[in-house]
Amino acid sequence: MASFVLMRLVQSAAVMLIVALICFFLFNYVGDPIVNMVGQETTIDDMEELRNDLGLNDPFLAQFARFISGAIQGEFGISYRMQRPVAEVIAERLPATLELVALSAIIALVFGIAGGLFTGLNQKSLAGKLVLGLSLVGVSLPTFVIGILLIYLFAVTLGWLPSFGRGQVVDVWGWPTGLATVSGWKSIILPAVTLALYQTTLILRIVRAEMLEVMRTDYIKFARARGLSASAVNVNHALKNTLIPVITVTGLQIGSLLAFSIITETVFQWPGMGSLFIQAVQFADVPIMAAYLVMVASFFVAINLVVDLLYFVVDPRLRSPRGHG
Repeated sequence: MASFVLMRLVQSAAVMLIVALICFFLFNYVGDPIVNMVGQETTIDDMEELRNDLGLNDPFLAQFARFISGAIQGEFGISYRMQRPVAEVIAERLPATLELVALSAIIALVFGIAGGLFTGLNQKSLAGKLVLGLSLVGVSLPTFVIGILLIYLFAVTLGWLPSFGRGQVVDVWGWPTGLATVSGWKSIILPAVTLALYQTTLILRIVRAEMLEVMRTDYIKFARARGLSASAVNVNHALKNTLIPVITVTGLQIGSLLAFSIITETVFQWPGMGSLFIQAVQFADVPIMAAYLVMVASFFVAINLVVDLLYFVVDPRLRSPRGHG
C-alpha cells in the first residue's frame, strides 16, 4: 500500500511540473502585460524599466524557476493588473468557486447514481424511459444555454431566484460563505444546477450502462437463484461491481467541474475563480493565469490520486502481488 501511494505521488508531482511548464511557456505569448499597465503618455524607456522591475526580461528558465519556487511556498507573485499578491486574490475568490463546485458535485453524484440505478433496473418501464429521455437535455444543450434558460424561467418569469451574484456572504471560522444565509442559498441554486446538469447526465448513463451489463452476468443470476432479495442483489452484488468504471468517470467529471465553472460563473456573474481567470486573460495577467491553471491541474491530480486509492480499496486484484505489479 505504501509503495503504491508513493509511486502515485511521484507521478502526480511529475505531472504537475510538466503542466506548470507548459502553462507558463504558453502564457508568455498571450500578450504584453506592460501595455495594459501603463498609460498613453508612458515613454518606451519607462516601459522598459517596468519590464525589468517585473523580471520580464529575464530568461524564460529563470522566470519559470522563480515561479515554481514561489508556488511551492504558496506564493505566485504579484498580479500585473491589480498590483496585489496573487495568493491573496485567489484566497478571496476561491471559496465562491469551491462552494459552487462542491454543491454541483453533490447534485451530480446523487441524481446521477440514483437515476442510473433507476433506469438500469427499470429499463422497460415508462418512468425509466422518461428519465432516460429527459437526461438527453443535459447532453444536448451547451452549459451557457442551460444557464440562460434557467435564468429566464426562474429569475425573470417566476421571480423565485436571483439571476446573478452570490447573495449575502458571512464569515464562518474565517471562511467567507454564502451557504449560511438564505440569499446565499437562493443565489447558488441556479449556477449549481447549471454546472451539474451535464455531469449528472453523464454519470447517469454510465451507471445505467454498467448496471445493465452486470445484471446479465451469471453471478447475478446465481444470487437470484439462491433466493436473495431484490435489494440485496441490486445493492450488494450489482452496484458494487459497477463501482470501478463509475469511480473513474465520476472522479474525472468532478475535476472538470472546476475547469468548466468558467462558463457558469460568467453567465451568472459568480464572483469566483472562473471570472477572475477571464479578466486575467483580457489583461495578459500571467501570474493569475498560471496560478489558476496550476490550481486546476492540482485539483485534477488530487482527484486522480483519490480515484487510484479507491481502486485499491474496491478492486482486490490490485491488492494482490501480481495485480500490484
